[in-house]
Amino acid sequence: MVNLSEKRLVYVAPKPGIGGVGDYADDFAAAARPYFRDVVEYRHDGPGADSLSRLRAHGQKIRALVEETGPKRTIVHCELSGGALVPFWGTCRLGPVPVTATVHDPPRAVWWPLRTKFLAEHKLLTHAVHYPLRTPFTILERRILQGRTLFALTATGARHLQEVMSGSEVVPTALLVPHRPQLPAAQHRPLAVGLFGLVYRGKGFEQIGQLRALLDDDILIRVAGRGTERLHGGPGIEIVGGVDGAAEDAFFASIRMLVLPYGRRTIYGDAYPASAAACRALAYQTPLLCRRYGALTEADQDSGAVVVAGDSADLARAANAVLRDTDTLTRLGSQSERLRHERSADKLIADFTDVWARMN
Repeated sequence: MVNLSEKRLVYVAPKPGIGGVGDYADDFAAAARPYFRDVVEYRHDGPGADSLSRLRAHGQKIRALVEETGPKRTIVHCELSGGALVPFWGTCRLGPVPVTATVHDPPRAVWWPLRTKFLAEHKLLTHAVHYPLRTPFTILERRILQGRTLFALTATGARHLQEVMSGSEVVPTALLVPHRPQLPAAQHRPLAVGLFGLVYRGKGFEQIGQLRALLDDDILIRVAGRGTERLHGGPGIEIVGGVDGAAEDAFFASIRMLVLPYGRRTIYGDAYPASAAACRALAYQTPLLCRRYGALTEADQDSGAVVVAGDSADLARAANAVLRDTDTLTRLGSQSERLRHERSADKLIADFTDVWARMN
């Protein structure tokens, strides 16, 4: 076991329940805790929640946590995602303490570095500030992250992140697969596909109607996740809403495949995030059906997934065939079972501890 027992980990991450990153942070902190003398979690609100004065206060509090044990006995790790300003600005002036970060939305660490609470309330102004200054802001990110070790949760994301953040070391790893109950094999579940996750642009929820029109009539579509309760159901479409605990178990037990019809999320360019929804499907031994887009291009490599190159029609065509193909579902389920063990938190945390052990 890597020896970090004399060190403190200051972990800067979103509060529990704030998007996929907040959920990921719960599992990550639990996996890291046995390696350190102590782990101090500095959990913050979601994107757009902080004013300039509050961002300064966050920075002061993080520096105080480092000073309690000193930079030689402290490691700071943070979760950087598209609109999360606290870990970006709050760790930019920490001095000689080692700072690492997981970048959730490569190839940039934070896409809107000035999106404070004021700008978050004015969407057009946000883009008026950030879109014309994309190149200077990228240079700023590169300078602030210079010399730090950055982790990316897919090989594709790592490659693109290294191209942009050229002054940092980039380490590829994978999204931690959380522990979930063993479910019946996919071929023994109801004849249904699912869509799952937080509703926002690029996740493909707007394609539900198209999928319904193209799927066989006896295939049900079930939709769950935060924000899905605002979507419209209809014949053959069940809107479940947010699910946690036993309700989440029941949702995945009710579908044979999870569909990920992802596409471009923003005018700022392509991003290559790992899919938290795909990770949750692995946890429940549930095969995936996705478009060949972004980091999901990796999913056709014995990853429990069927990957198509086209649009909703291609997704529906594949679903109509695979959902009735016991041999294919069995093979995909076996791949998912293997990956959920290989990517468990207990195994993947070694990618981080090996790096931290070389620091100081």
